Parts: sequence; C-alpha cells; structure tokens
Amino acid sequence: MLFLSALLLVVAFVVGSLPLGHWLLRRAGVSTRLNSAHNLGVENVLRRVGPRLAFGSAGLDFLKGLLAVVMASSLGPGHGGVMVLAGLAAYLGHLNPPRFLYGPTPPRGRGNLVLLGVLAGYAVTGALPLWLTLVPLVVYAAVAGYWGLISAATLSALAALAGVGALLPLSTGSKVGLLGLGLAAAWRFKENVGRILDGTEARLGEEVPVAGKRDDVVVAAFMIHPMNLHDFWSAQRFAWLRPLVQKGLVSEKLVRQMADEMRPMKVGELRGIRTAPDANGQSKEIRCYLLSAPLLPDRFRDNPELATRRAIEGARLAHELGAEVFGLGAFWSVVGNKGVDVQAAVPEITVTNGGAYTSGTVKAAIPGILKHFAETGRDLKAATAGIVGANGVVAFGIARTIAPQVGKIVMIGRDLERLERSANTLRRANPGTEIVTTLSYDSLKEADLIFSATSDPNPVIFPQHVKPGVWIFDEGRPADVDQTVGAVPGVRVIPGGLVVPPGSMTTNIDLQFGVGNVPACLAETLIIAATGEHERKSLGAQTLTDNINFFVDEAEKLGFKVVD
Repeated sequence: MLFLSALLLVVAFVVGSLPLGHWLLRRAGVSTRLNSAHNLGVENVLRRVGPRLAFGSAGLDFLKGLLAVVMASSLGPGHGGVMVLAGLAAYLGHLNPPRFLYGPTPPRGRGNLVLLGVLAGYAVTGALPLWLTLVPLVVYAAVAGYWGLISAATLSALAALAGVGALLPLSTGSKVGLLGLGLAAAWRFKENVGRILDGTEARLGEEVPVAGKRDDVVVAAFMIHPMNLHDFWSAQRFAWLRPLVQKGLVSEKLVRQMADEMRPMKVGELRGIRTAPDANGQSKEIRCYLLSAPLLPDRFRDNPELATRRAIEGARLAHELGAEVFGLGAFWSVVGNKGVDVQAAVPEITVTNGGAYTSGTVKAAIPGILKHFAETGRDLKAATAGIVGANGVVAFGIARTIAPQVGKIVMIGRDLERLERSANTLRRANPGTEIVTTLSYDSLKEADLIFSATSDPNPVIFPQHVKPGVWIFDEGRPADVDQTVGAVPGVRVIPGGLVVPPGSMTTNIDLQFGVGNVPACLAETLIIAATGEHERKSLGAQTLTDNINFFVDEAEKLGFKVVD
C-alpha cells in the first residue's frame, strides 16, 4: 500500500505539471508568458485572448487538480492524508513542471485554478469536511473583494485552510498537505509580496499596460540598482533588514551576499508621463516599470559576469512584463559590452544603454552653462576649465565643445597616453587654447569651471581639489562630486544629464535625482518607446552623432526638458 500511495503521488505531480492550458493557448498562437504583466492569470488572459481560450485554459487547470485527488481516492476510505498530499503534489507539479514540457522558461502562473480543482477534489472524495473546503473560498472572496490583491487573497485563503485544519483531528498526512499548500504558495508569491510592499502589485480590475495593447499607451522598462546600502533599504520589501543590520543581528557582508543571489524584480513604476500633442493633436502615455537586481556598485567591477547575467535576466523580465524597450541605467549601462551582449541574448526586446541622449543633454546644457557663467562678469577666454574623466566619450565631447570658448583646458583621466592623443586632436582644432593633460586631481585647484563625467562608483572630487567660486557640472552617475564640496564658499554644483519628462510624473520609489527628474539614459528609453524608433538604440562604445541629434530634437517635440 505504501508503494501504491507513493506511485499515486508521483502520478499526481505529473498530472499537475501537464501544460494543458499552455498547449491550448500556444495552438492559438498565444504566448502564455506575455499575456499578463504580473503572472499568468484568468483575469488578464481573459482581457488578452477572449473568453473561449481563457475559460478553456482555466478549465483544464481546474481538472488537473480535481483529477489528481480523485485518482488518489482509489485507495479507498481511510486514506484522506494521501488524497490531501496528492492535491499538494499536483499543485507543486503545476508550479514547478519539468523543463522539457515548456522549454527553458516555463510560465509562472499562480495556479489558483489548480487549487480550486484540488479543493473540489477534497470535497467530492471526502478527504476533508465539506465546510472546511469552503473556508478558503470565503476568505479568498473577502480579501480579494476588500483589497483587490489576488496574491494576498490566495495566501490568506491557504493560511486559513492550514490554520483551521491544524485544529481539527485530521491525519498527519492531511495536516502536512495543507501546510505544504500554504508554503508552496508563499514561495511562489514571494515576488508578489514584495510588490505589495513596494506598492506596485496590480489590483483586481486594474488594466495592466502591455506593449501593443493600446495605441495611446507605450510601455518601457528600466534597470536600476542601489548605489549604497541606504538605497538598498529604500525599497520597502527590504526595509525590514535595516534595523537588523543596525543592531548587528545581520552583517553587511550577508546583505551583500543576499544581493548577489537575487534575480531582477519589479520595484517601482513611473506613471503620469504623457507626451506633448503632435501635429494631429495626439499624445501618448508612457508607462515605465523600474526593475532592479540589487547589486552594489563594487560588484559590477568585481564580478562583471554576474552583472551581465542579471542584466540579461532583467531584459527577459521586461519582455515578460509587456515592455517593448529596456533601458540600462547607472552601472548596468556598461555591462555586457555596454549592452551589446544583453541585446544579443534577448533579441525580443530593444535594449539601450542611453548613451546617445546622455551625450545630447550635455550638448544641450553646455551652452547655457557657459552663457550663465559669462553673465556673472567673468571672461570665458581667460577662464580655465577642468575636464574630469577625459578618457571617456562624454567628457571628451565636453572638452571638444568648450575648447574654442575658454583660455585653458586641464584634461584629467587615468591613461596619460590616451589623454595626450585626445589633447593633440583638440590642439590642432583650437590652436589658441592651452590644453594640458594630467592624472592628478590637484590640478583642478586652478579651474574656474569643472566638467566631470566618470564611471567611478565613488566620488572623485573633494574640497581640497577645488577653489572658492568654482562652477562644477557633474555628469557622473553616481555623482563624482562629494557632498562636502558644497561647503566650499561660492561653489555651484550643477547636476548633469537630468531631464524632466512631460506630463506629471509620479513614482513610488526615490530615484535620487530630485522630484520630477529622471536621468537622460532613462529618458532615452522613454523616447524610443514613444517614437517607435527602435533602431536609434545606444549599444556599445560608439555613439552616432546622428542619433544624438535625433534624441535632442525628438525630446523637444515630445516635451522633455533638460535640467540646467
């Protein structure tokens, strides 16, 4: 009998794992991974594929749960524990099917219809009292009706079922099975719980944006990461860790190790962005999902393979969420050959590192900065400008822009030989401007203007490097200028690469760029989504002048404003 019981549990797992709904939808040309931005579910599938396919798929899932329990009932009366465990096996099979049935990326459905079939099986076979099988249904309806959160309703229902079952004189197998159902759902819904804490979980009846669903709504996704542990706590799902670290109960080293193991997740949204009307009076709403794999800046340097792998996973998640453009922000923008490897791994979605519009915002901001500087009564031709990160494309572009207008340029970088080659190019084009190269930040002490654009994870400009009254344009992300520089008398720090999107943007997460502002690399992602000009994406080290001009022009048409 023991062997037969074990065999029935294995069969129940296999029945639960059968991708019947997936096969039905696939035969109709529907991808089950792309028809819900928050996991496969009846509600969103109903909207996307219509009632026939939606209810057909739901019915097949229901039958899997029912059949698994009914088969176990063949053991006869007195084997209620095996029947309850068979329901658990079917649910586990649905949540974790063998890879060969789906391929490398199986759907991540909630399995609520399988659970409903399991409860029906418990009721018709007598594995559980009929009234007990109704308890989770009542709790589910109450929570879903009050909060509108399906995942919370499912977890509450299963918790109630396990809790009441624990108080009844049921067999050990039955109690283990009911507890297992709750734990399996809790593990599956851990990301949903995180989104509930972050305030990004979709509610019952809420229309979830998906690419191509509406002509006036476009969907993008953008990858962010914490710059330090303080940013790590800013996501509500991780806020509980902060007091544990402060009290020494959890080490920072352990938090960093945890961050290495976390796959990309949806931590926020940008809403309220709407482009300016075009010539026909039409505008578009841009919805943007904020994704994060919480790697800290040093991990991008120390483990680039891990960072590239997480960026690829983020691109896949963005595609599943229904986005058509995926932007790489901060240090994500340099992983995988600056996005080239990410795009190659996930060709289904457009990937951009945001470099073109970042350069474009510099192009747009520099003339205004120089004009305002001159309006203070200082002579540009007598001014010295320091260029920090001059080995990079953006900083060298700044040097090339301002060289004809200032008396002297001090180029600072890490590779003196490369700096000299770049400086010689500038000298030939600007014979009247003195241009020097150095590796020392102390040379900034003579600068009246400083333009900084490095990819260093830590500040590089400190009070000892600057003189009173200097203007600093900080294009670095994270910031190149340490906060203590603000204490130097007369210093003005101008954040570079910041853009105000059109409309009235709101978000549930602090992006650290000031209220209503986004970085230019994020703005580029939004502009590509709004215009549909996917071939303008920025990948690799090269940035085409034509693309820079395109984003500057389109940003103005759409209503994006550069902060200067």
